[in-house]
Amino acid sequence: MRRLVKGCAIIFAVSLGLTSCKDKPKQELETDLAIAENIAEPDVYEFGFNLNDFIVKRDTVKSGDSFGQILERNNIGFSKIYKIAEKTRDSFDIRKIQIGKPYTLLCAKDSLETPKCFIYQPNKEEYVVVNFQDSIHAYTSRKPIKYVEKEYSGIIKSNISQTLADDGLSLILAYKMSDIYAWTIDFTRLQKGDRFKVIYTDKYIDDTIYAGIEKIKAAYFLHNTEPFYAFEYETDTVNGTVDFYNEEAKTLRRAFLKAPVEYKRISSRFNLNRKLALYGNRVRAHKGTDFAASIGTPIVATANGVVTKSSYTGGNGNYVKIRHNKVYETQYLHMQKRKVKVGDFVKQGDVIGWVGMTGHTTGPHVCYRFWKNGVQVDPFKQKLPAAEPISEDLKDNYLQYIKPIKIQMDAIPLLEGNKLEEEQNLITQAY
Repeated sequence: MRRLVKGCAIIFAVSLGLTSCKDKPKQELETDLAIAENIAEPDVYEFGFNLNDFIVKRDTVKSGDSFGQILERNNIGFSKIYKIAEKTRDSFDIRKIQIGKPYTLLCAKDSLETPKCFIYQPNKEEYVVVNFQDSIHAYTSRKPIKYVEKEYSGIIKSNISQTLADDGLSLILAYKMSDIYAWTIDFTRLQKGDRFKVIYTDKYIDDTIYAGIEKIKAAYFLHNTEPFYAFEYETDTVNGTVDFYNEEAKTLRRAFLKAPVEYKRISSRFNLNRKLALYGNRVRAHKGTDFAASIGTPIVATANGVVTKSSYTGGNGNYVKIRHNKVYETQYLHMQKRKVKVGDFVKQGDVIGWVGMTGHTTGPHVCYRFWKNGVQVDPFKQKLPAAEPISEDLKDNYLQYIKPIKIQMDAIPLLEGNKLEEEQNLITQAY
């Protein structure tokens, strides 16, 4: 790129010279050309390096690729590859590079374009530098992250996902809001004209790369003409425990999440008289709730508890079972992979595995099973206990904390139904 900029500058300088060479002495023309040759592209930094000092090669790990193969086909000999691997083994496990992940080679500006650094990106934020241009060493670092607080006001036309999508917002915002209000508002039965506001934080990497929604700070929902506030508050700074409470410091949650996964739909409910095609349309009780979701979607524990089973059977596939207390147990079936083992303590919302199709299943989903006093029941028909209320010694602090946030929330204009209709009429007239 620097050569290109220089070339363009030289061409520009020469063209000027052609138009004015009769008026300029030879010495001045030579000076103009020298200045043009010294015009360089501004420094570009990434991963802590000035990229202008290298030939930059970017690619992704392909099937069959290994760290050694990547370096070997870029003119690094086997003996040096072995030396690099040995010197960096405590900092970077070269065996863990994954297909599809991006990597960058910073190469010398010589005829061989010999690599000086290998940079691997396991995710959008982190990167691993294997530096072998002087001494061989490796380290992990993170790209700079910027958080931007935003506000949004919406009105339900058909459902919250469609409302957000129409305004170009991430559906993750809908998932997060449905989780906050899981036991307060049934998001499958929102009414046209219901209105809501939300204060949330977007995350950006390197200032420009959008990395999704970091968190919701506060929300407000006007459902069936009844207002529902929700404010995020950290109740335990040591363990980072965060929950949502209303304007009176009452919790919005129950001891259990309504669903163990961000699901597309409920493909099958708890039904003791269900006929299964898999078993010749015979009546076979379905003592679980099937949440359909894409393979690889994280599955979370719906409440705090201890893992009592983490295993595989022909029917259940990969599954995990958790005991929450003397009364309640939950089970999660058909996982692609399990993350926890027997004896692990898990908190509500912790990832315990990923959606798959193991065992007897016709599509990717998690079958969620729920026990009360040793009997499998439908969790949607249980009067489940509320989550622990905010402690009395924190209540006053909480009420003071949310004062300015509530003022900010109340200042956000709430869309009116007639305004929505006017906007729709204007759009119709425009077409």
